[in-house]
Amino acid sequence: MYELLIQNGSTVYLPPVQEEVKVTTERQISPGSIEFSFVDTGISIAEGNPVRFKDGETGVFYGFIFKIKRDRSNIVKVTAYDQIRYLKNKDTMVYENKTAAEVVMQIANNFGFNLGTIVDTIWKIASRVEDNESLMDMIGNALDLTLQNTGDLYILHDDGGKLNLSFIGDMYVPIVIDAETGQNYDYESSIDSDTYNRIKLVFDNEKTGKRDVYIAQDSSHMNDWGILQYFDTLQDGENGQAKADALLKLYNKATKTLTIKDACGDSRVRGGSLVVVQLDLGDVQIKNLMLVEKCVHKYGESKHTMDLTLSGGGFSA
Repeated sequence: MYELLIQNGSTVYLPPVQEEVKVTTERQISPGSIEFSFVDTGISIAEGNPVRFKDGETGVFYGFIFKIKRDRSNIVKVTAYDQIRYLKNKDTMVYENKTAAEVVMQIANNFGFNLGTIVDTIWKIASRVEDNESLMDMIGNALDLTLQNTGDLYILHDDGGKLNLSFIGDMYVPIVIDAETGQNYDYESSIDSDTYNRIKLVFDNEKTGKRDVYIAQDSSHMNDWGILQYFDTLQDGENGQAKADALLKLYNKATKTLTIKDACGDSRVRGGSLVVVQLDLGDVQIKNLMLVEKCVHKYGESKHTMDLTLSGGGFSA
């Protein structure tokens, strides 16, 4: 049983939804959204009104109206986003010796975000200047640096109106996506983007007056694919060789994209979730955990399906 509520001041509405309710979330930092339409029967709503959507006892979405469209047929189309939308605000931030989790908490406190569970990301960023950047990019940069230096992936997501930062291992949802639960799929394998078999990092060492160079490479894949080099500069305090090794482990593989269409819906699944996938894709058989890069739930009157973009297990979105 689905429940969609819109609150305008002290008045709460249950709009008579037409067709389907669509809820979209992504693993990358991006606002979760809900889209729905209803026949205008005099319901008074406005931008900024809170919207809540539940599937039984499971809270699926909580956010605020950002778009309202009306047509000649008296149909009102609404788009609302969760509070991650407000991370598009820009500012300047300078910090030293902070973890990504501490960056999230500082931004949340400065801008009045509601916080839920923020896990300790442990690894500290020596120093960083974020000038005229979106809050989303500030947090994303901190999480990317953590991933590049430690190999640990963390997910920033909104849960019922609270900002959460979770370790990827805690995002597991106990369901299986297979030929019966997934109606169709798209599958692509490529080394054209985000694939590197040689990592080169440099650091301008002011103490020695020299440029320190750190390299990690896979000669076998260089023979197979040619040289695909990733180049970057290091910040003070980073372990150059450890980061080069971590980046090689992260990028030294073909990127494989798997999109499942019209799978049986489960409201617990969102962008950033881990699910079990069992599929025969022709050149490869999948039977392992995969990461949901993007999830689109479609709630109809008598049917709930979801489209999933997946990575992991040799796959990457």
